[in-house]
Amino acid sequence: IASAASSTPITKDDLEEVKRVAGVSQAAGMLMMGAEASFKSEKKSLFATGYALDSTKKLFEDTQSYKIAVGRDLRESDRAKVVLGSYAADGLFKKKIDLGDALYLNNKPFQVVAILESMGNKLDDSQAYLSVDDARDLFEQPKRVSLIIASVKPGAVPETVAKKIEARLRKTRGEDEGSETFSVSTSEQLLASFSSILGVVNALIVGLAAISLLVGGLGIMNTMYTSVLERTKEIGIMKAIGARNRDILSIFLIESALLGLVGGLVGVAIGAGLAKLVEYAAQNFLGSALLKVSFSPELILGALLFSTLVGTVSGVLPARQAAMLKPVDALRYE
Repeated sequence: IASAASSTPITKDDLEEVKRVAGVSQAAGMLMMGAEASFKSEKKSLFATGYALDSTKKLFEDTQSYKIAVGRDLRESDRAKVVLGSYAADGLFKKKIDLGDALYLNNKPFQVVAILESMGNKLDDSQAYLSVDDARDLFEQPKRVSLIIASVKPGAVPETVAKKIEARLRKTRGEDEGSETFSVSTSEQLLASFSSILGVVNALIVGLAAISLLVGGLGIMNTMYTSVLERTKEIGIMKAIGARNRDILSIFLIESALLGLVGGLVGVAIGAGLAKLVEYAAQNFLGSALLKVSFSPELILGALLFSTLVGTVSGVLPARQAAMLKPVDALRYE
């Protein structure tokens, strides 16, 4: 559950209402805000995330890919302690931050007790994690909640529980249906959103590939027709010394297949280069390690076989025209 407008944020009261909804097993609130971080006289901006350290802590850690690389997890008794993302500890500042170092957030000192494993993108890896109570004191936000994470009881249907949460929050916040200042999403809905986006991307890629195949096939066909015209006299000589129609047909089909194969090799090389370029850009400019490029031998072999097939099919008509030439007419061609 997240707030859709900063002027009407979710509060601790909303969190208590969510906990009372039938079907909700646990619910925890998070407070996420930007902070000025200082280390060794160097200042940077980062996001600080405060979360509950009670029994609901696992809700946060499971949804955030929260895995400690070195150090220990935060405890309920901790005060002024912080856990850093991998990039916040090593990369954000000129000097590496180690366990036990003091990191100042909004001019308040916090001791680093753990450093996390990389979560896959620079934004998450640049965050500082602390108890929600420390976060409320740090940002002077005694009631505000940025995000609520809830788990459902065994046997409960997430979509049904989500609708109940929406209905309760509309009632307690005095909002009408369709004009809510908050949003409720289930994991299935998030997956559906990602799937729809990937579906659009796949459709665009398939469309571009189809156009490329059409253009490439026409190009090979045009090249082969030109080759037939330029070698008409040679075809006549071959037929005059005993070459059969299927021999001529085979020669031109092999040539068109080789054109397709060479085009496939060039395409694989360009595609691999562009894919690696996108991976490099994602890692170095967007700070995301989620995009990993891999090339399986089966994929490369399949692409080359397909390009060879396209070349062969595109050369059928020119090869047939060459095979059907009459020796007398071919020898007289200038």
